[in-house]
Amino acid sequence: MRRLILLRHAKSDRPAGVADRERPLNDRGRRTAPAVGAHLAKEGFRPDLALVSTALRTRETWDAIASALGNPETRLQPEIYEAPARRILDVIKTAPDTAAAVIVVGHNPGLGDLAVDLAGEGPRAARDRLALEFPTAAYAVIEFDAAHWSEIASDRGRLERFVRPRDIDPDLAG
Repeated sequence: MRRLILLRHAKSDRPAGVADRERPLNDRGRRTAPAVGAHLAKEGFRPDLALVSTALRTRETWDAIASALGNPETRLQPEIYEAPARRILDVIKTAPDTAAAVIVVGHNPGLGDLAVDLAGEGPRAARDRLALEFPTAAYAVIEFDAAHWSEIASDRGRLERFVRPRDIDPDLAG
């Protein structure tokens, strides 16, 4: 079995004159990211490998949660930055099979599109919510009955969990 955790970066700032790739987290994002990391750990979703976009906001999100998840091996992946779903999936398929669980920290719309595309099974209400929105700092956990990461494909996963920050704590909502 393979477990994939798709995590959208926490809320970021938009400072004037700062390139998109260098946008930092804002105050809300800096509060939310550790709460999401603690929630992932509490739920037992600890990855063996993290694939993280090279954008500052994704790196800051990961830095805020990595220790709660046991500081797994981390690979900065420039291909994930502003990538469509298919490109993100191509990166995931290169994960080593020694990693049973992988977390991807990335961006919308690609990350949300990928979650919807992969989750062919799972609770209908959760899949419907996922199709409506994938807000900042939300995560989806999708499991696959696959021996290799290269085997995961559209509609072959089961959505085990879709959690938005407001599901963890209403004060974390926008």
